[in-house]
Amino acid sequence: MSDYKYDLLIIGAGPGGYEAAFDAEEAGMKVAIVEKDKVGGTCLNRGCIPTKALMHSSDVYREAAHGAEIGVEVSGLKSNRKRIGERKDEVLDTLRNGILGLLTKKKIDLLEGEAVVVGEHEVSVNGGTLTAERIMVATGSDPFIPPIQGADLPGVIDSTDLINMGSEEIKEFVIIGGGVIGIEFATIYADLGDHVTLIEGMDRLLPTIDKEIGRSIKMTLEKKGVDVHVSSPVQKIEKDGDGLVVTLKNKKDEEVQIAADKVLMSVGRKPNTAGVFAGDFLSKYEGMMDGKGFILVNDKYQTACPSIYAIGDCIGGVQLAHTATAEGRSAVAMMTGEAAAINMDTVPSCIYTDPEIAVVGMTADEAKEAGIEVISKKYPMSANGKTIIAGLDRGFVKLVARADDHVLIGAHLLCGRASDLIGELAIAIGQGMTLEEVGNIIHPHPSFVESIMEAARL
Repeated sequence: MSDYKYDLLIIGAGPGGYEAAFDAEEAGMKVAIVEKDKVGGTCLNRGCIPTKALMHSSDVYREAAHGAEIGVEVSGLKSNRKRIGERKDEVLDTLRNGILGLLTKKKIDLLEGEAVVVGEHEVSVNGGTLTAERIMVATGSDPFIPPIQGADLPGVIDSTDLINMGSEEIKEFVIIGGGVIGIEFATIYADLGDHVTLIEGMDRLLPTIDKEIGRSIKMTLEKKGVDVHVSSPVQKIEKDGDGLVVTLKNKKDEEVQIAADKVLMSVGRKPNTAGVFAGDFLSKYEGMMDGKGFILVNDKYQTACPSIYAIGDCIGGVQLAHTATAEGRSAVAMMTGEAAAINMDTVPSCIYTDPEIAVVGMTADEAKEAGIEVISKKYPMSANGKTIIAGLDRGFVKLVARADDHVLIGAHLLCGRASDLIGELAIAIGQGMTLEEVGNIIHPHPSFVESIMEAARL
């Protein structure tokens, strides 16, 4: 034990923070976490988990509503929106209690309050000062609100507001932003019977992933009754009686107005770093942050001050819970003098639509831009037995491999259980497996996962 009170003090009890704390404790460190809200961070309290809890209810409702198609007829079906919200809260409580139990078991100090880094080894919390040999900032991110006229009107909400609402009915729901958050909430509320309009300024939904997936999910949402507008930047939001009206400019450069009871802003996230560092401390380390508020780190996750580390959404990059966890664990490993064993080149990303979307590695276009000649293998899920049984006929598994040696470098899935299947492909890419090696592994039949084998064998 050093002369400091703690070997490691972590600011933020999200997945990156608490998992780093667990690893540090196992390495023999005396650890504390400071959290101003609830343990679990954005993922557990305002993001991944509550969204998927709501989506599970909407999935069950949708399947019951279409049960007659497979011989299961339901009469008097209705959605209890209040109960859906309550059940979401129960899931969150269960998981939060699990984290709290582990922190107690491992004798990790959990301190409630707002932390401010005031020195190389000093953090101010609730008026007192704590000392630590190392400090890790894991403060995550917040929803970004773009400078659109009317964005501050009552009824214009962000994802945190929407989750806190539970799943109350929104008869006319406009969502601005066709990325992951936007299309997941569009799926939930459309499945529960609300009318959803989804607006994206770029030329397709999910503009950062495989083009074909973006086009396919647009058709899937439209089939659910969602009005989708792409290449349609929002011009303004205005109050209209008890509601709102959103004005967009469509592909023909025409202004279109859409009535809304609520408008969700889901156009990205910004780092939650305001006030994390005291002003006089920041003045000593000019290279601590960039112009957008992200904390700058080296390959060991150290900031301009070597005793201070940062991980997760607040350093930018891939803003996902499992990325933050991997970064936290890697940072702790390097603190103890070990090499970071986690492969950060293969980060899977999942979108929980119907069917699900999951991607890892490079797209064919990205590979070509990098000067890599590739071959692509695409297996249509309409040929997969489990897919036909589940009625998820629109989808595919697409594999991207180097042309010269057939080593797998990317995978792009639109299919049932894609979020579960992508792990196998992350392993294959991380281990440098070839298409032939993946295709020669026996997979169970009938199953969704055998589509990976079939794609590799094409």
